[in-house]
Amino acid sequence: MPTPRQKPDGPLRKGWTTGACATAATVAALQALLTGDFPDPVTITLPRGEEPTFELTRKEINANQATASIIKDAGDDPDITHGAEIVVTVTLGKTPGPITFHAGPGVGTVTRPGLALEVGEPAINPHPRQMMEGVVRGLNAKYGTDGDNRSVAITVAIPGGEALAEKTMNGRLGIKGGLSVLGTTGVVIPYSCSSWIHSIHRGVDVSRAAGFTHIAAATGSTSEAAVQKILKLPEAALIDMGDFAGGLLKYLRRHPVERLTIAGGFGKLTKLAQGAMDLHSSRSRVDMVALAGILGSLGADADTVTAAETANTAVEVLETAQAKGLALGDLIAGRAREAAMATLSGGTRVDVMIFDRTGKQVGYAA
Repeated sequence: MPTPRQKPDGPLRKGWTTGACATAATVAALQALLTGDFPDPVTITLPRGEEPTFELTRKEINANQATASIIKDAGDDPDITHGAEIVVTVTLGKTPGPITFHAGPGVGTVTRPGLALEVGEPAINPHPRQMMEGVVRGLNAKYGTDGDNRSVAITVAIPGGEALAEKTMNGRLGIKGGLSVLGTTGVVIPYSCSSWIHSIHRGVDVSRAAGFTHIAAATGSTSEAAVQKILKLPEAALIDMGDFAGGLLKYLRRHPVERLTIAGGFGKLTKLAQGAMDLHSSRSRVDMVALAGILGSLGADADTVTAAETANTAVEVLETAQAKGLALGDLIAGRAREAAMATLSGGTRVDVMIFDRTGKQVGYAA
């Protein structure tokens, strides 16, 4: 099973999406059916011109069906599916028909509207489908079978995918039974966190399709549990935003809802208040001097302000403010709200809730 990996030093190695792996396995399986031989390794051309080469792990064939598999290499990205086996079985029909897609073990099925796929469809996203359809047509033309038009059934499986899916947002999106087959370009850019941002966007889509006019986006599990307890929103109206405030807000600017509640810890929402849209510790930091200045504007004495400038964490400054009866949490919530509204550019009502590590509310602005 893939395990989290630390970000290595030096240049980062890109990897290949699940969709790219499934496409390469489709090429191998179909070519084996058309020629009797598996190409191994197999090379495909991605939408932006890259030509990755994949070695096969599994090669099985009978009269009308062939199976090929590839071990996914996500490069240096901490992708949950790094090292997973992507298995594709291609079945040629005996009569004319379309190219169809099916979910094997470990690949999910769509159960809620709002995604790019219809309810009941396997969670094989449109771009990977287009890549697989393209290689099917290309191979049929290459081997002189394009006039045959026999149906082609493509089944994608990911052994262990159902367990891996529990570590993703698929369940909340209404994708049940396993993982999604993703990939727009076929390339995994290390630490771009594209899968998480994709899930945020799809979460908004599902919420809107369900008719929810109020959604809550949280930076972590503690703040999400706290805001759900207060607002009583259903799970489908909750967005696991993580550190990607910008990814959420920019998408909502194009696909607005009536009301957005942002919930998070004091440190992360202080970063948002100071204009950061990526709240991860490696990509943004709290300006402690500026935070200390805000404390001073609330009436803190000079010694307290000086101590705040060199505090180890933003939470220390908050605790100092609380001890002195200063409403720092509310002020930061207000500034985070202003930053969010500036990015949204109108159309959505915003409120911000800040929680401590125990889930106690320590700041609010609306």
